[in-house]
Amino acid sequence: MTLFPLTLLAVCLGGGSVLSSCGEEKRDTIALSADPETFPTMKTIDVSTTISDSGYTRYHITSPLWLMFEEAKEPHWNFPQGLYVIKYDNDMKENGTFTADTATYWSLQKIWQFDRNVRMRNVDGDKFLTQQLFWDQNRHKLYSDSFIHIERSDRIIEGYGFESNEDMTEYTIRRPSGIFPTSDFVSDRQTKP
Repeated sequence: MTLFPLTLLAVCLGGGSVLSSCGEEKRDTIALSADPETFPTMKTIDVSTTISDSGYTRYHITSPLWLMFEEAKEPHWNFPQGLYVIKYDNDMKENGTFTADTATYWSLQKIWQFDRNVRMRNVDGDKFLTQQLFWDQNRHKLYSDSFIHIERSDRIIEGYGFESNEDMTEYTIRRPSGIFPTSDFVSDRQTKP
């Protein structure tokens, strides 16, 4: 009879020490001093992600590098090695593409800034080329003060300063510098039967 109470006592003491050791978690912390303006809070390599809205996939984004600076004075995301975006309609059909050498998203203002070799194609097949473009998600507008080159099926338009809706289907060039019919670019050999 003494064996049972001793066994029970040993189990209780052993279990108690296991429980008490689980309750005390030893943590070693290291103080790290990093400048939130230059040290990202997140770094993602080889990004491939989709963005949905109201149950529909709207965009597929790929980028070699995505840096988030959420602790910076002006929180932002940075895509220093470029960004490629495919836009989809409700039936998951591609209805536009977008690429830029670098991109920054200013999260508090909800403004995208795209720089160098910014190229877009809309649902109508129109092609846009500029060196800098902004997308204001609050106003649902794209705009630029830079030179813009637009290739449509019937003409090529060039100018400085640009504003458009998000679909790039309704746009205005502030200072047009040239509108050229595409027929001007067809060689004589192509027009002969």
